[in-house]
Amino acid sequence: MENQRKAPIGRPRGFDADEALERAVHVFWEQGYEGASLTDLTNAMGITRTSMYAAFGNKEELFRKALDRYTEGPASYAARALQEATAREVATAFLNGSVRASTRPGCPTGCLGVQGALAVGEPGRGARDTLSAWRDEAVSCLRHRFQQAVDEGDLPPDTDPGLLARYLMTVGNGIAVQAAGGAGRDDLQRVADMALRNWPPA
Repeated sequence: MENQRKAPIGRPRGFDADEALERAVHVFWEQGYEGASLTDLTNAMGITRTSMYAAFGNKEELFRKALDRYTEGPASYAARALQEATAREVATAFLNGSVRASTRPGCPTGCLGVQGALAVGEPGRGARDTLSAWRDEAVSCLRHRFQQAVDEGDLPPDTDPGLLARYLMTVGNGIAVQAAGGAGRDDLQRVADMALRNWPPA
């Protein structure tokens, strides 16, 4: 009897957890945290609620896992941009990446990290706070990179790295919102190019 009780623990889940999580990303991306019901999520993931809870936790935990996957996938352009050689190249890669990620064929438009939980009720506050921290972390990373650029003489000494980081994030977030509203890639690329024309000279 003891062995019979333990046997189910070693059984395979019967579904591809990575594929299921990828599908959850798309549901949250398209419908937002509150708009994505458990039924929407489990139907898209091809699993039962019991399997979802066992593999990913509750809805908020699933959302956090989905955001991590989104960060490593469609939003990975942000981390790559920080590795560019100059501040201008960082900004260019960041905004161009925002345009591409927000208008990716076969994916929802916009950005999961921007519109996933901007306006939510009490049940969605955890998700809203998670996304707020996610965006703040991106600003912080950009600020540190631009401070490095100031220290190295790549940006003028009177540059405010924090303000420059916030400016870039604001334009990037705006691109995502415009994409979600139907703006096309070419138009948004022109917006990115225009923003970069205001970049401070070295």
